[in-house]
Amino acid sequence: MKTTVTTSVGGKQITIETGRLAKQADGAVLVTCGSNMVLVTAVSSKEESKVDYFPLMVEYVEKFYATGKIPGGYFKREGKPTTVAVLTSRLIDRPIRPKFPEGYRHDTQVVATVLSADGSFPIDVLASLGASCALHLSDIPFEGPTAAAQVGRIDGEFVINPTAAQMLNSDMDIIVAGTRNGLLMVEGETKFISEADVMAALKFGHQSLTPLFNAQDELREKMGSVPKRSYKAFTVDGDFRTLVEKDLKPKLEKALRIKEKKERYSAMDHALSEAEEKWVKSVDDKSAADKRNQELSFLFEDLKYKVSRQMVLETATRIDGRDLKTVRPISCEVGMLPRAHGSGLFTRGETQVLGTVTLGTGDDEQMIDSLMGQSKRKFMLHYNFPPFSVGEVGRFGGQGRREIGHGNLAERAIKPILPDFDKFPYTLRLVAEVLESNGSSSMGTVCSGTLALLDAGVPIKNNVAGIAMGLIKEGDKVAILTDILGDEDFLGDMDFKVAGTANGITALQMDIKIDSVSFQIMENALNQAKLGRVHILDEMEKVMKAPRGQISEFAPRIETIQIHVDKIREVIGSGGKVIRGIIEQTGVKIDIEDDGRIHIASLDSEATKRAIALIHEIVAEAEVGKNYKGKVVKITDFGAFVEILPNAQGLLHISEISHERLRSVTDALKEGETIDVKVLDIDRAGRIKLSRKVLLQKENA
Repeated sequence: MKTTVTTSVGGKQITIETGRLAKQADGAVLVTCGSNMVLVTAVSSKEESKVDYFPLMVEYVEKFYATGKIPGGYFKREGKPTTVAVLTSRLIDRPIRPKFPEGYRHDTQVVATVLSADGSFPIDVLASLGASCALHLSDIPFEGPTAAAQVGRIDGEFVINPTAAQMLNSDMDIIVAGTRNGLLMVEGETKFISEADVMAALKFGHQSLTPLFNAQDELREKMGSVPKRSYKAFTVDGDFRTLVEKDLKPKLEKALRIKEKKERYSAMDHALSEAEEKWVKSVDDKSAADKRNQELSFLFEDLKYKVSRQMVLETATRIDGRDLKTVRPISCEVGMLPRAHGSGLFTRGETQVLGTVTLGTGDDEQMIDSLMGQSKRKFMLHYNFPPFSVGEVGRFGGQGRREIGHGNLAERAIKPILPDFDKFPYTLRLVAEVLESNGSSSMGTVCSGTLALLDAGVPIKNNVAGIAMGLIKEGDKVAILTDILGDEDFLGDMDFKVAGTANGITALQMDIKIDSVSFQIMENALNQAKLGRVHILDEMEKVMKAPRGQISEFAPRIETIQIHVDKIREVIGSGGKVIRGIIEQTGVKIDIEDDGRIHIASLDSEATKRAIALIHEIVAEAEVGKNYKGKVVKITDFGAFVEILPNAQGLLHISEISHERLRSVTDALKEGETIDVKVLDIDRAGRIKLSRKVLLQKENA
């Protein structure tokens, strides 16, 4: 039976419906706001998975019929998920994942399908709401509800879930997700705003979620509050736990004090091997040995988790020996690659990222075919995370969700500092190669990318750096960690990344593994992050502070000229004939903007000058009193028509050809002949009157 609830957020009505569509799913809702509709389903396997983690899969599916469009390409159907779809899947996944109970190991899949969209409401917010509600209504163990909202700020006023048009004038774009108790996830970009303004935005966003929590609870109550299914969490025999912990704990405490990652991991592996030899290999029965091995693996990870957290909370000393606020040693290098247009190597502790910049022309822009239509990208950041960066063997192939997500965060952090296209008309591609990873390679990407841009001579507006913050919380004990290690990310309760300049934030991302985090902790983490960010910037600027005065010799030189909009057609020519001719003659690349700006790019400055001269000839207009060298294109009884400029002809009357009286124009001129003429007059209709004899008179004088 169809059941609905309706609520309002930011003056926009949102309806959640269940019982009509996808009834065989464990939970299914249709979330609607105006013409925007998302169907979200949740299904969880009845059988427990054999994996030792929670196997949650979230899929965000874009259907082009949702906007009345047919997909581009040869196959004319939706293919692999777009970058936007992958990023949206992550936005849906991250708030709901920590709300599943510890020990639940059933394959679970959430699918959000866009059925209708008009761009007037952030569709990812509806999808996130639908995911929580589908799980909340189902019998799947889920400790919801959760909800999300987009926060913008226009003319100093916060706006909840703004339209795409409104976002053009906003100085922030932040997605906030959480529970009634606090925040679970933050993702966004800002234009150099302060920590205080970020906190105000997060509080505003969280307050707006209350109607969405109420609507989900109301719908669940209307449906009869389906009991959550029971499940069996993995347990370990108490006596075996006591024996193993007594044996392993001192070894792990010693290993976790080793600063160098490889040595630390080696010591822990050795401790585990000794335990396996003692507790597993001594068991003859294979089934019992397998069970004992599974229990030992669980105890090892659990003990490592507890010991490392206890170290931090009780001694304020971290795995690598640092205190809570110290940033690992930093080294920077620029100009490492001779042929790249710019390169920067950033190393922070055991995390190392090589950033490279390539400058391109309009031909290099990326075309995006999305639900809302086609668009172009002039700036691209691609993040690569090869397996050798963590000392592992793995396959190479396409980019995973993690790589796309990390690259997007770094791109958001750097985008605000890029020069305006009018001043620097290049397509920019920044590639980050993670060479070593032990904590926050995405923020290392921001730092290496900034160094590479400086090395490339890109006139960026400011320098940015990024830092990752962590949290360990046990009851009233709280430790906020600056510049977290990979282990601290895994063992901690929060991963909070903040990027920006010394004075303002450009991007931030936060994920929480516990129920929620208070605003006081958030504020403390933001302020502590600023100290770390400024320190990193200082270290970077010791190597390079300002852009190089020129771009690489291997980068194309782009010159920009302005012509009248009415002349664009003449430069292009019929079927592009004229512009192709200029390109063939000079070898340059030419991009023409709708406002009459023309960008000419070439490695050869002389070729650029020739192309500019040819364009100026095409768009030039005749001037009264100016002399021209023209070509006789047609002879009549009363005179000759002379082409003095491309697409510009004037009449040379028979009386203006010579001082002598002529019986026929052909007595003095021939078609195809080149002669010197002067413009005597241009009438209101644009007709040009020429004279040859006035120039002859000057010659005889």
